[in-house]
Amino acid sequence: AILVKVIIPNEHPAPLVIDTTKKHMVKRNKMVHRFPTFLITTIVALQCFTALGFQQVAPIAGRTLALPSVHPRPGQGSISNIGTSKHHRKSRSRLSAATASAEENSKVPFPLLLWRFTRPHTIIGSALAIPALHVLAAPSYASAFTARSLTSMIFAMIPALLMNLYITGLNQVTDVEIDKINKPNLPIAAGDLSLRDGVVTVVVSLILSLLMGVSHPVLGSQGLNVALWFSGILGTLYSLEPFRLKRFPFLAAFCIVSVRGAVINAGFFAHAKAAAFGQSTTVIDCLVGDRRCLLSSLYFAIFGVVIALMKDVPDVKGDALSNVRTFSVRLGQRRVFGLMCRLLSGTFFAVGASFLRGSLLARQSAPLLIGRAVVGLSSVMAGVSVQKEAAPVDAEDPREVYNFYMHLWKLFYLSYLVLPFAR
Repeated sequence: AILVKVIIPNEHPAPLVIDTTKKHMVKRNKMVHRFPTFLITTIVALQCFTALGFQQVAPIAGRTLALPSVHPRPGQGSISNIGTSKHHRKSRSRLSAATASAEENSKVPFPLLLWRFTRPHTIIGSALAIPALHVLAAPSYASAFTARSLTSMIFAMIPALLMNLYITGLNQVTDVEIDKINKPNLPIAAGDLSLRDGVVTVVVSLILSLLMGVSHPVLGSQGLNVALWFSGILGTLYSLEPFRLKRFPFLAAFCIVSVRGAVINAGFFAHAKAAAFGQSTTVIDCLVGDRRCLLSSLYFAIFGVVIALMKDVPDVKGDALSNVRTFSVRLGQRRVFGLMCRLLSGTFFAVGASFLRGSLLARQSAPLLIGRAVVGLSSVMAGVSVQKEAAPVDAEDPREVYNFYMHLWKLFYLSYLVLPFAR
């Protein structure tokens, strides 16, 4: 029942009980009959919507809901002044604040949305890889910073970042429903970027990337085009139906490992050799004939395995609902998390020990000794960091695992920063 006080001129307020369960009214005062039924109904409706902050009113059976009445101010004799209480004003204030927030989000500048759409942690990794591989491929440190070398870096970086945008964007376009569960802050899942704009961005990025790869007879090297085309093909197979290899753990890991390992490292290493330093070579020649290219590709392939499997650990809920059978869904979050931590820390310690030993054998060359020592010490510190950061993490807590996953990306950046010293 809803209790309403109806204010009558020159009379005391007369309470009226409306029983919603029996759907009839009980008179408390005969004066009520002087007012039309539609007026009482209007007053009740207004009070209900005001009390609930204009939310949808659901029927409540078997309960009595009393709405506060307001006495008329002195000198006023009309059916008015059914005032708004402090609670009602707060409800309207919260509604106004939520509306203002929604309007603000809808006006997010497109460049900011595009930056979020790129998955910045991945695009930063690609941006660091290209100059690092140019310096690693250079015959000497002096030749790595010539005008020709810098031109080659910039020319390769633009289509590479566009391809990175295509791959990460395509994954978001095809995973909207999964992202609403696993990553609700992504632009499309959050409703900040429309699906149509996402598709247009992805298609334009792919076209521009591939066109740039073949737009110059010298700078558009075989290594650059291998990196772009293989990344695009594997990224498409990973996300797009009817292939959607991300549903199959081994194939999904293969795609990520291939791109982060051989495709990027060997491709841009070969590009640097040809475009920046004038050596006619291919990707296969670099992998087979240059130990620096082979070992760096192997190292980042292992790191790619860790990234590929670790990124799925916090996404188990959405992946399981969407029938994406990742290793974390199949084997369990704790097991995958533990295995990847041991694999990465073991790799760091092995690389660190190898370069520290190599620094002792390079006493006659100060630059070589210092460079190897930097790589060795950095690797050992990174291994210790993995173990330290992983220790308190609950593998079944998505937030904790995601924060640790982002820490791994920082170590990924560190690896490219010290890569030029790995000689």
